[in-house]
Amino acid sequence: MKLVQGQFVRRLAVSAALALAPAAAQSQPAGGAGLGNKPERLEWLQDAGFGMFVHWSVDSQIGSVISHSLVGASREYVEWFLRELPRTFNPKRWDPDELAVLAKLAGMKYVVFTAKHHSGFCWWDTKTTDFKITNTPYGKDVLYGYVRALRRQGLAVGLYYSPEDFAWLYRHGFVIRRRNLDPHPDRDPAYVRHIEAQVTELFTNYGRVDVFFIDGEGEEPARRTAWRLQPDCLITRGAIETPEQFVPGRPPEGPWEANLTMGTQWQYKPTNEVYKSGTRIIEILIETRAKGGSLLLNVGPKPNGELPIEQEARLREIALWHAVNGESIHGTRPWVVPNEENIWFTRKKDANTVYAFLTRQPDWRRGERREFLLRSVKATPQTRISVLGQNAKIVEYQPDNDPTPRFEQTGAGLEISVVRAQRLYNNHKWHNPVVVKLENVEPAFTVTPYAETLGAQTPGGGRVVLEGNLVELAGAGRVEVGFEYQLYRGFAEAMDNTEWKRTATRTMTAPGRFSIAIEGLKPGAEYQYRAFVRHPKITVRGDHRRVVVR
Repeated sequence: MKLVQGQFVRRLAVSAALALAPAAAQSQPAGGAGLGNKPERLEWLQDAGFGMFVHWSVDSQIGSVISHSLVGASREYVEWFLRELPRTFNPKRWDPDELAVLAKLAGMKYVVFTAKHHSGFCWWDTKTTDFKITNTPYGKDVLYGYVRALRRQGLAVGLYYSPEDFAWLYRHGFVIRRRNLDPHPDRDPAYVRHIEAQVTELFTNYGRVDVFFIDGEGEEPARRTAWRLQPDCLITRGAIETPEQFVPGRPPEGPWEANLTMGTQWQYKPTNEVYKSGTRIIEILIETRAKGGSLLLNVGPKPNGELPIEQEARLREIALWHAVNGESIHGTRPWVVPNEENIWFTRKKDANTVYAFLTRQPDWRRGERREFLLRSVKATPQTRISVLGQNAKIVEYQPDNDPTPRFEQTGAGLEISVVRAQRLYNNHKWHNPVVVKLENVEPAFTVTPYAETLGAQTPGGGRVVLEGNLVELAGAGRVEVGFEYQLYRGFAEAMDNTEWKRTATRTMTAPGRFSIAIEGLKPGAEYQYRAFVRHPKITVRGDHRRVVVR
């Protein structure tokens, strides 16, 4: 039996008072989250909400996983990697200005570049090693041009840095490993000096570093050196929660940052790659923002420096969606609930304005009116409704079609009626979410129901007993509780599976623990599951956990 438990502190309830609290109050991380980041820098991250990750190294030439092929490798492979790959690396088509413009078009507010990944290959003219970009045919310091390009576009400069260094280990006679480290980069004096020297170069030679992402053991000397030199730098990984390749079912406390790939690999993968659709990436961005996080979306340049067309194409699709709907992403905070099934929400941080993201609307023809019921939003006498990107006056080639959005407060909730009027593609189809802006509204309830996802028992024979804890009924005399589950497709593929099966439910009239058995699962397979509570007004889901079936 193998049970993988959730990684984050659970929120027990979400109140409307918190949802509408002043932004300054919410910028203070709960439970010590932030580990030394200044509150205004955490606030900046929450406002920014979207950034670009760039994974790229000398082994992009062979399309391998970045750096990790060195762990467990033979001496001959390691020697070839460290000696031969730099001799042929010449990214002549690398254009940081083009990358910066594309990031800005897509709505990204910052970019984080892999200054050094675990292999130890450095993208700057460091004095600490000869395993660096200036010892390749390319010969130029890439970080210098990268920083200048971002500044020209008004983007914040971010650097990824791995304190772990496989080249350093190998050349000092140590086994390359990622667990049970010996020597340890937090404690070994020579290793610590190496980290401090490299971080000092990064934080003194390139001006202001806005964001620093520390990946791996050795966080302490890297973080200490960075903040000694630039106290205003925002450190994400190494100081706040940074879930990798997934968005938590229940978000971490305080500001957080999800980081994930468009496909299955961080670095360029020329074959055997499977990409998420542009629509799916937009949905993940919406979910991340609805839960209060920032999304760091990765690209992996080809060895010549260009982006693969599949990645560029998705960024341009995101750019079109963002041009219409960007205000719903930036400067927003979570609503009283993140979603009502396929309708997701954010709220403007300094106003009683809510954005409703209408996702999963197949075959919504241009000019067609659709109606939706919002149970968490309540109108006031001052409420106004609009559809982002639309003027509510005209549908092209349909002069008799009135696209005016409407709303009506009823006993069941807020009924909204909107038309998809804007022509964004030549074939009149648009696969991506429409966003409705609701100004001067208030939450329909003050406390949400919540069922915590607990562990699982695996007695065998494909049977699993899932366990949960009903924490909050939110004023209801009775609620239904149960679980949703799906096959876990893997570390990089988990976000691709959007279909969940539902168990039978149980009726509960008071808080307490509950369990439900599932039969007929596949022995040896790993499943992902989450508890849910169905309230008369709304269904709310708990965090995700995983279990391997016996």
